Amino acid sequence: MRALLIGAAAALLLAGAAGAAEIEVKMLDKGTEGMMVFEPALIKIEPGDTVKFIATSKGHNAESIKGMLPPDATPFLGKVNQDVAVTFDKPGVYGVKCLPHYGMGMVALVVVGMPANQDDAKAVTHPGKAKQVFAALFGKLSAQTAAK
Repeated sequence: MRALLIGAAAALLLAGAAGAAEIEVKMLDKGTEGMMVFEPALIKIEPGDTVKFIATSKGHNAESIKGMLPPDATPFLGKVNQDVAVTFDKPGVYGVKCLPHYGMGMVALVVVGMPANQDDAKAVTHPGKAKQVFAALFGKLSAQTAAK
């Protein structure tokens, strides 16, 4: 009986892990949305899912933006020219930037479950073109939320 319980518990744990998704986001010099982009730039996932930022083009990284993540979430920092996989456990909105190309608008928005911290994330200021790109990403998010 004990072996049966242990087997059932292991099966449940594996089933939970198998249910988590992994989304790939490319870091590109040139993409469908222009120069210096994350593709896709708006990612909607569930808690426990992983986003793998792929260094498709050289000279890029992916890192969280201060003030653009849920209060209890852990910031992340990927190295230039290296892939980084981030598992998002806390619901909310996460801003992501490529530090070398932040001012050129190389940013992304990861929405995990319900975007509870959306207003706080929108209030963060950004340099150069990043401000316009985030405005467009939040606009797409609002349109998708309103359509539901």
